[in-house]
Order: sequence, then C-alpha cells, then structure tokens
Amino acid sequence: MDSDARATYFALFNEIGIIGQLSRAKMEACLPNGLLLPHFSVVNHLIRVQDGRTPLELARAFQVPKPTMSHTLAGLEKHGLVEMRPNPDDGRSKRAWLTEAGHDFRDGAIDTMGPEFGFLAGAFPPERVREMLPHLTALREVMDRERDGK
Repeated sequence: MDSDARATYFALFNEIGIIGQLSRAKMEACLPNGLLLPHFSVVNHLIRVQDGRTPLELARAFQVPKPTMSHTLAGLEKHGLVEMRPNPDDGRSKRAWLTEAGHDFRDGAIDTMGPEFGFLAGAFPPERVREMLPHLTALREVMDRERDGK
C-alpha cells in the first residue's frame, strides 16, 4: 500500500476515533447516574443481536478482556438491567438475559438522547444520515469479519 493510501486510511480511523470520543461524552451525559456507555452498549448489543450471550461471547464482541466484561455485567445486574442465569450448555458459565428494566433503560436512553441529536440536524439532515449509514455499516461489517478471522 502506498503512503497516500496509508494516510487516507489513517485519516479515516482518526476521524472515527474523534467522533467516538465526542459521541461517547454526549451519550454518557444522557445516561442515569452510575451507568456508562459500556453499560448502554452491552444492553444495546443484547437487544440488537439477541440476549442469552455468555460473558466470553460478549467480551469477544467488544474486544475486551473477559474480566472487564464480567465487571460490566455485574454493574448491569446490580442495576437490575440484566439477569445472569446458568448456561445450560456449560455448567461452569452463565448467560446474560435482559430484564424488562434493561429494555426500558435502552429505550429511555435513546429517547433522552433525542434532543442531543438536534444539533446535527442542520448539517446532517436525516436523509443525509440515511445515505451515510449503509457505508458505515459496510465498513463495520468488513472490520467485524477481519476481527473474527473470516
């Protein structure tokens, strides 16, 4: 890969990183006290992908160490957002299941974020965002496959 292409891909990752930091701060400001973006992200993932995942599956999906994910799940369980149940396929592990409060937390957080998204509407109306989403989804899918070695 030539230096111009490397610089282009670096610029893409750099912008994604900065956008990630800015969006994290905006989103965390909308979450209830004691909950952070990793908590919201796990709940959102369990809704998007399906709950009943093991801590190891979630750690792999988020590319964090298993103890980190176990800590995040413990916080969610403490807040009544997930319930850890025995894994019927492996008696040594558990699976994370969303509670009704977990579903309500995610929906409420998205509703609370609504006004925070308003500042984007002038520069990025919904139609423009809808045009961008397939490209961002495709990029994520390529990166997911690379992460999973597929």
